[in-house]
Amino acid sequence: MKNDLFRLPSVPPLLSVIRFFQNASSDLCVFNSCFLAMALQATTSFCFSAPTLRSTPHSLTSKRRISIKATSSSSSSRLSNSRSNLKGRALSSDGSTQEPPSVVCFGEMLIDFVPTTSGLSLAEAPAFKKAPGGAPANVAVGIARLGGSSAFIGKVGEDEFGYMLANILKDNNVNNKGMRFDPGARTALAFVTLTNEGEREFMFYRNPSADMLLEESELDLDLIKKAKIFHYGSISLITEPCKSAHIAAAKAAKEAGAILSYDPNLRLPLWPSPDNARDEILSIWDIADIIKVSEEEIVFLTKGEDPYDDNVVRKLFHPTLKLLLVTEGPEGCRYYTKDFSGRVHGLKVDVVDTTGAGDAFVAGILSQLARDLSLLQDEERLREALMFANACGALTVKERGAIPALPTREAVFEALLKPVV
Repeated sequence: MKNDLFRLPSVPPLLSVIRFFQNASSDLCVFNSCFLAMALQATTSFCFSAPTLRSTPHSLTSKRRISIKATSSSSSSRLSNSRSNLKGRALSSDGSTQEPPSVVCFGEMLIDFVPTTSGLSLAEAPAFKKAPGGAPANVAVGIARLGGSSAFIGKVGEDEFGYMLANILKDNNVNNKGMRFDPGARTALAFVTLTNEGEREFMFYRNPSADMLLEESELDLDLIKKAKIFHYGSISLITEPCKSAHIAAAKAAKEAGAILSYDPNLRLPLWPSPDNARDEILSIWDIADIIKVSEEEIVFLTKGEDPYDDNVVRKLFHPTLKLLLVTEGPEGCRYYTKDFSGRVHGLKVDVVDTTGAGDAFVAGILSQLARDLSLLQDEERLREALMFANACGALTVKERGAIPALPTREAVFEALLKPVV
């Protein structure tokens, strides 16, 4: 019974307590923040069960670590063993069948090669760190790291990178039942250049890559129709057959009553032209219930208008949209609904690599909405959830790579508590 005193079932109650501490006298803050920190530590035993890469992995199946050799295209024995780990239904740690994931993420999963030294061109970089990535996959892992339930639907190559990515999803408690493996195309690769400030540019190897070849007939419609939230980007709209698969998946989710979440995640080098990118991104705009965009994407979509002008942003708010989010990096985010709008400030951190920060933010807010969709009608609680999401994004930029840097729920709470410790 006493343990129930330490249970932190959701973000809003915790953040309300944090605000109380911050408004109290300094002596009271020291005492109470120490108590709350102990409560948070105690909570770990009772509330947080999602496995992470930072602690001992808790695999859903027997795990096999795949060694990757750059000089070898494949190894039939290793791939055969890896495939055997991925057959059948995803099981929870106790061997029982998982509940349907609350959030299903659709799109690309790939390997990011991130330079070990910032401020150099790709040609000048002395070495690269291999990191799993791809925006929808990042969101799926981010949600699972935060204690939520998620699934990923997409296609990778029938190669060692592809099976490695599938195993990484399982290691992070993401349902990968909807993944498909293409025997004729490779898993996509992206080489990333980092400025001294951690900002990045991409060079992609995907002409075509397996993610572009997902077909409508390969969709796991049962998984899609059971989702509470269906999340996607725009990269899957670039070419057929994946474009048709994307549209069919979103249609099935919408008809089943899911909330549709859209992050355009603009990557201009992948599109035939800027005009084509703009047209395709906007072609599915009006079906989304939640849309997240960056300042740069507002400039692009509005053909150069001011992203800080609320009247400009409101042009992107379609009649059935429930929530429009604008991320502003370290400054936090802005939010717009039919009834209210505002800004939530972010956390200041030392930036190493901004890759995956927006995806971590999306994971943070979707993890809270999956618990309680009524947040969309309650501005105070929505602001608290966005404070949580901002912290998710901030923590991610402190490490290199996307998925390796995604925070746990405990780490986010700790970051939010720091001002009172």
